[in-house]
Amino acid sequence: MTPTPERLVIATRESRLALWQADYVRGLLAQLYPHCRVELLGLTTRGDQILDRPLAQVGGKGLFVKELEVAMAEGRADLAVHSAKDVPMELPPGFVLVATLARVCAHDAFVSNRYEALEEMPPGAVVGTSSLRRQAQLAAQYPYLSFASLRGNLDTRLRKLDEGHYDAIILAAAGLERLGLQARIRGLLPLEVSLPAPGQGLLAIEAVSSRRDIAAWLAPLADSAAAVCLAAERAVARGLAGSCEVPLAAYAEIDAEGKLWLRARIAMPDGSQMLSGERRGLPQEAETLGAELAAELLHRGADEILSALTPRVR
Repeated sequence: MTPTPERLVIATRESRLALWQADYVRGLLAQLYPHCRVELLGLTTRGDQILDRPLAQVGGKGLFVKELEVAMAEGRADLAVHSAKDVPMELPPGFVLVATLARVCAHDAFVSNRYEALEEMPPGAVVGTSSLRRQAQLAAQYPYLSFASLRGNLDTRLRKLDEGHYDAIILAAAGLERLGLQARIRGLLPLEVSLPAPGQGLLAIEAVSSRRDIAAWLAPLADSAAAVCLAAERAVARGLAGSCEVPLAAYAEIDAEGKLWLRARIAMPDGSQMLSGERRGLPQEAETLGAELAAELLHRGADEILSALTPRVR
């Protein structure tokens, strides 16, 4: 039996949302292990430093986790808390996701000081987004709108909207809700309009794979349904070279019959081409369903979309 921990250090980015997420997990651990000292180690990542270019152009999601993984490898931290959508689809050797917490709202949110919905926006109105996935899906349905890159943490993005740089911005609803900013949400985008990124609305906890004690201590926080859904979403993303350079969406849920329902979508950034598909099956088949759906989309033409994108994803 693994003895209870005396001290745990959580590596985290220093944005307000990342610190909220880490502190949330700290609170859960404090409830589980009241005699354990749980500390936060705040770190600035390359992804936080490079704000003048789209993430797809500067290295992708790995820029948000590398420094945290170094801290764990060096023994300065025991675990790291991530928004699951920010975790690269392939973890470096020696690291593993040890727990996935229960999912909160996975929808994208429409945020604007001028308009109530996308449908109200006139031709040429500017929508800010950091995501090629969001841009591609919205451009396919609202080709008369303009889309502009939006980088920075959540507070920075809202400030840029308030300063008038954009007519509206699209953000993950989960982040806004976690920081008590629900009032900024004008509406949630239906999944038919904007299917989420793999892992959106989920918190994932990473650790060094050899630290079996960490995995055991974190096990009570894990949500089995969330873990299954994340596994399916990440499997389809891996099969489609999922990264920030690929406008890819994937979302899984457990339906009323206990079956796993996985949907995925891949598109050109301008929305000129888009492919969608879905699979249903047993939860224990999550990764197989994801791989099969990826293969189906590739057979139907996703390979042509991938070949048209930056050479980095070929």
